[in-house]
Amino acid sequence: MPAMNTDRPNTPAPEDPRREWAHRWLTAQAEEVCDDWSPIQGDASYRRYFRVRVNGESRILMDSPPNLENASPFVDIAGRLRAAGLHAPEIFLADLEAGFLLLEDLGDALFRDLIDDHSVDALFAETFSAMAQMVREVSHEGLPAFDRDTLRGELNGFTRYYLDRERGHIWNSRQHDRWDAFCAVIVESAAAQPQRFVHRDIHSCNLIKTGSNSPGIIDFQDAVRGPVSYDFVSLVWDRYFSWPRERLEQWMEEFRRLAAPEVDPETWRRWCDLMGLQRNLKIVGRFALLKHEQGKSGYVEMIPRFYRHILEVLALYPEFEAMTAQLGDPACAP
Repeated sequence: MPAMNTDRPNTPAPEDPRREWAHRWLTAQAEEVCDDWSPIQGDASYRRYFRVRVNGESRILMDSPPNLENASPFVDIAGRLRAAGLHAPEIFLADLEAGFLLLEDLGDALFRDLIDDHSVDALFAETFSAMAQMVREVSHEGLPAFDRDTLRGELNGFTRYYLDRERGHIWNSRQHDRWDAFCAVIVESAAAQPQRFVHRDIHSCNLIKTGSNSPGIIDFQDAVRGPVSYDFVSLVWDRYFSWPRERLEQWMEEFRRLAAPEVDPETWRRWCDLMGLQRNLKIVGRFALLKHEQGKSGYVEMIPRFYRHILEVLALYPEFEAMTAQLGDPACAP
């Protein structure tokens, strides 16, 4: 282990005790640690990220307070992805008890900033290849099951946080019965699919264009064993982009051939559509929860895009005509 560097003329501000603690932890294990730490915008969790220079190299310091965010799943899933040849960040140092990790810096080239009508097919081709590799090669042994109870519990957030608290609207008993029957169809469709490794939050902000073995993959700590279509629908129904149905179906078929060639195209399209409904309804409820439970009101601004995704897919299925009208009611729709 390198000797401790005690020459620290510009220590972090005392009003940020975890940053000060992280600095002490890092300087105890590295020959040179720059004092200029650049915060990086994180996700909707209690984790924080800083870009730091350690021994002359750019690295990412993850601060994951163990009483709020256990870093063990991150380490576990990073190892699974890397063992399968995928580009999760290398972990150089880790103290799980303290909640500090020093990670490979994958850069700033987020797919969100690179995707447009001309680049999307090539970028998605990279991602489809990586996701198919997850399906085929990443171990899901011992991961939490994304089972019926979990899927249904996520759908409950739509009524509890979005409908009741954000919209201030309560359905009558008949509407609740229709909702319950609708949710049952979605959940059974997901349960019928092959259950494989699922990243659970593949989208354009969690994919990074890298110089080799692209894409770099981040924010994977919530991975589960679940429906094979889930990561695909997470990618194509993104919070920042909307795509025409013709293109969505083209990508559905492209990914089916890579990840589930044994499934017929019609069944696969339905699996994707219903899985997308589950995820997007969950997200609407989640964004409302972040506002009402954590004071993060900015997320509700993204709800209309996801709600449009929901109504567009519902309209494709005559069996959901009544549910389409119910969710499209101005009392419900944003």
